[in-house]
Amino acid sequence: MIIGILREPSIETRVSLIPEHIKVLTKQNIQVLVEHNCGILAFAPDNLYNEQGALLSTRDEILKNADVLLTINSLSNEDLKSVKKNTIVLGVYSPLGNLNLMQDWSQKGLTTFSMDMLPRTTRAQSMDILSSQANIAGYKAVLLAAMQLPKYFPMFMTAAGSIAPAKVMILGAGVAGLQAIATAKRLGAVVEVFDTRPAVKEEVMSLGAKFIEVEGALDASNAGGYAVVQTEEYLQKQREKIADVASKADVIITTAQIPGKKAPILLPDAILDNMKPGSLIIDLASATGGNTSQTKDLETVRYKNVTIIGNSNLPATMPSDASKLYGKNILNFLQLIIGTDGSLNLNFEDDLVKGTCITHNGEICNNRVKEIAGM
Repeated sequence: MIIGILREPSIETRVSLIPEHIKVLTKQNIQVLVEHNCGILAFAPDNLYNEQGALLSTRDEILKNADVLLTINSLSNEDLKSVKKNTIVLGVYSPLGNLNLMQDWSQKGLTTFSMDMLPRTTRAQSMDILSSQANIAGYKAVLLAAMQLPKYFPMFMTAAGSIAPAKVMILGAGVAGLQAIATAKRLGAVVEVFDTRPAVKEEVMSLGAKFIEVEGALDASNAGGYAVVQTEEYLQKQREKIADVASKADVIITTAQIPGKKAPILLPDAILDNMKPGSLIIDLASATGGNTSQTKDLETVRYKNVTIIGNSNLPATMPSDASKLYGKNILNFLQLIIGTDGSLNLNFEDDLVKGTCITHNGEICNNRVKEIAGM
């Protein structure tokens, strides 16, 4: 069997597998083809892949010969012209928001595994790319805020006077939110956290943050780390509570997303209007519209006295460790679809394999994608 690792588009610095992962595959009698300079932006040069047993190749040769293609971003239409039928494509393709793309791939006979659809169970933790990359996003969001905020994060007592610590509000205590809490606390900020899941209160408080409670939330504990659609009565209470805390915050980090839907607006213009001059919002939900009505993905927007940074690509700002973690997730998942002799073994009785597979045998086979598509 041949596994091909492709170089990502110019906006992406990560790579699907780094050199240290290659030896695991070659020991299983799998040939690994690597596109020239695929890992250069992740500080993984070609010679390191070569040393681990991978073969350097051109993109066209990999597309034509690989049985499994590893990418992070989607293949281009030009790429698809060279890909053979029944090729397995493994990456992060956001199928709930890219239905047309998935239909095209199914018609071309590709078997697609999208790692953002992996069922989030205990057994799947070692393969959970959403968690490994969200952890980085939460960490970098706080560092970005500290760089952009026109104030200190920690409290200082100086001869010239005292500096109060920055007040940080974090909306969403999933993986990104929890890492943001920990990082903000290390930098000396006062942190308050809002989440619709009462179950995360203990985790939030164990990190030294204050948990903002709003009664009447629908249980989101089984939503795989995402938000759920709440009742209008609850949303009104939520808006009032968030507005009060936001008016005193120096930094707000938002993380709320709903699979297959636009991100909920947690900070409408009315709240932004009452925020302090110089305050800052880091919106990690910007890829799906953002948690403010002013957010633009991969852009910094100035709304009155508030700076809003929408960045869905923060993991790519730390490509070395991001690729290391992502690659380990991929390597662990590959073991589910590779037999002991190094041959393909697509066991659709396995709930992780079945749940992650989007297209197979010329059709869309994932129930969640079918439901969104009305199929």
